[in-house]
Amino acid sequence: MAIIAAWHGMTLDEHVKLRDSAAKDGFRFLSLSIHGTSAAPHYTAVMIKRPVVVAQRDWPPLTNAEFQKVFNEVPTFQFLMVDGEGDPNTSQEYAQAVEALFSVSYITKFMVKKGPEKLDYAVMPLEGLWWADDMSCFVEDNKAQWKWTMMIAQPSFVACDVIETAMAEVRRKKKLPAVARLRLENFSEGRCAQVLHVGPFSDEGPTIERLHQFIDSRTSRIGKHHEIYLSDIRRADPKKWKTIIRHPML
Repeated sequence: MAIIAAWHGMTLDEHVKLRDSAAKDGFRFLSLSIHGTSAAPHYTAVMIKRPVVVAQRDWPPLTNAEFQKVFNEVPTFQFLMVDGEGDPNTSQEYAQAVEALFSVSYITKFMVKKGPEKLDYAVMPLEGLWWADDMSCFVEDNKAQWKWTMMIAQPSFVACDVIETAMAEVRRKKKLPAVARLRLENFSEGRCAQVLHVGPFSDEGPTIERLHQFIDSRTSRIGKHHEIYLSDIRRADPKKWKTIIRHPML
């Protein structure tokens, strides 16, 4: 069963039809971007199945300024996080970190489902913050010098002690070394710009450049490069991988 619905570059009529169809099946917005011109706007959206279906909020036509006031603040979320450095394609540390994040997230999900509330929910996508002490390492593609924080959002209704119990269970059953490095932290980015990239990670360069140009023409970039991985890269065709690329801005 699909837990994510996404589309890119749709007209308003196309967007509304896709949104309404997904909403009937219990999907709610994870992100929404409007681009193009005011005369011919295009819509890029990601919707996800929520554990508890909330009311679908809608807005009448907004001016650019009004739209920015509504949408440009990313709220605070609770994340399970782990830090590291090195090439994500070859680093054992990276592979262990991702395995630990998903193992604890799924054990947490099953504990909540079997608990008193009996709530079921979809485990959220893997996300990553990326940076380097010398940012030229990104231009030169020197992945060995990359630093990262990998993370998975946890529902606000999941208590800290449940996640700690899940971590202990994973340590007992799987003995994953990276579990000891996990932490639970509230994370807030504030005002951001983002774009949906479709295709392999190696082709992200032009998309990132467009995002940077968008921000730099209006204000300044702050914080860290942020990616949200919407596709299962073990199964999906790399040409169809969907990644939200986000960057905080003043």
